[in-house]
Amino acid sequence: MKKIGILFGRENSFPQAFVDRVNEKAPSGIQAEFVQIGLVEQSVPTDYAVIIDRISQDVPFYRAYLKNAALGGTAVVNNPFWWSADEKFFNNALAVQLGVPVPKTLLLPSKNRPDDTSDQSFRNLNWMDWDAAFEKLGWPVFMKPHSGGGWKNVYKLDNPEQFFSAYNETGQLVMLLQEAVEFTDYFRCYCIGGKDVRIMPYEPRNEFHQRYATEMKTTGAAGKKLLATMKDYVLKLNQGLGYDFNTVEFAVRDGIPLAIDFGNPAPDADINSVGQENFEWVVETAANMAIKRAQAQKPGKDNLTWGTFVHPTAGAAPAKKPAAPKKVTATAKKES
Repeated sequence: MKKIGILFGRENSFPQAFVDRVNEKAPSGIQAEFVQIGLVEQSVPTDYAVIIDRISQDVPFYRAYLKNAALGGTAVVNNPFWWSADEKFFNNALAVQLGVPVPKTLLLPSKNRPDDTSDQSFRNLNWMDWDAAFEKLGWPVFMKPHSGGGWKNVYKLDNPEQFFSAYNETGQLVMLLQEAVEFTDYFRCYCIGGKDVRIMPYEPRNEFHQRYATEMKTTGAAGKKLLATMKDYVLKLNQGLGYDFNTVEFAVRDGIPLAIDFGNPAPDADINSVGQENFEWVVETAANMAIKRAQAQKPGKDNLTWGTFVHPTAGAAPAKKPAAPKKVTATAKKES
């Protein structure tokens, strides 16, 4: 029996629906359940062929458990090793390399020194030229942690005075400073299994439970082109990062979709916020992906997904073996 488990926290609607859907449609020999964790011993495999991770970003114990599980052959979704290394500034830099437009972004040193450091720890760091930074980005700007999510410690700033006041509140957090994008359209796009994409109009300025209650503004041929472009960008980003379950957000400025936020490996999937149609798509697509991963899983092997940045050949077709040299017969020698 191959088991598919889902590891989750306070969310309610998606985990049960996912388990029910897998058990409705999985072939004999595959079943789904909520993950149950008891004694965790080093290098001892778990009972799960696949685990869908929805919570380890908030619980370090779970992250360590999942890495140990992956070592024993569990296909963890998403890859806990990459998720541990993932952060927004690198993601933006990778997007540029992949040809996906992103807002202009700068990395800021923490306002306060980290514990157990001194002035000498920063002898390689030049004094920040704030005027040059403000000139490069213009106003307004957003300031947010270089690693994190959930709209925590995010500031929208209109001038230097607001910036320095907010920067003084950030303590030891390493922050990003990013140009604000005045958008005409905004979208949140699910990507599951590195290939299935769901593009959803989204309004981040609405109350949380009403953010999907909006419609696409761009229509006609321009709208079709925009949708095709976003799908292409979503696939590039998720294949580059190696995420099996993720969302990408785009702000559209002058017809160009800029990737705003695309490291969301435990994205909101609650029926009360995403709506019935989107919820049905996520449940069905996630169940199909998990079943395929369970069928392909090989005990004791590496069953994780790695992005093309880490493994440039990830997702590529295996190279063909060179043809064996033909034997030269006596007849052939004579004819030559």
